[in-house]
Amino acid sequence: MTGFTTYPFRIFKPETFGYKDLPVKDTVVGHDVCIAHDAAIMPGVQIGTGAIVAAGSVVARNVPPYAVVGGNPAAIIRMRYSSDIIDELLAIAWWYWPLDKIEANLAALSEGDLAALRRA
Repeated sequence: MTGFTTYPFRIFKPETFGYKDLPVKDTVVGHDVCIAHDAAIMPGVQIGTGAIVAAGSVVARNVPPYAVVGGNPAAIIRMRYSSDIIDELLAIAWWYWPLDKIEANLAALSEGDLAALRRA
């Protein structure tokens, strides 16, 4: 706050950040993640597949797959499904299916019909 500007000019040249020795990690957002309005995701955070980030949350730590997080800092509110169902959904990996297969199984996807996804 003692400078004449608060603009982060150094963002354009990472080598001038002043903390070169720290590893720079990518921010990774998994498949089918819902990030609500005004949520802030901090650098280097990983958000697991199927997670939901509540509006106005500040995500400063990794979020596991299919977790619902919220707050500042964001914390797990609840898991969307049991660990068995999460493991199965991650194994099914419908987000890698060809578009025609996804379209053919939209009802199962939108209605949460796991038995139908297993058959697909």
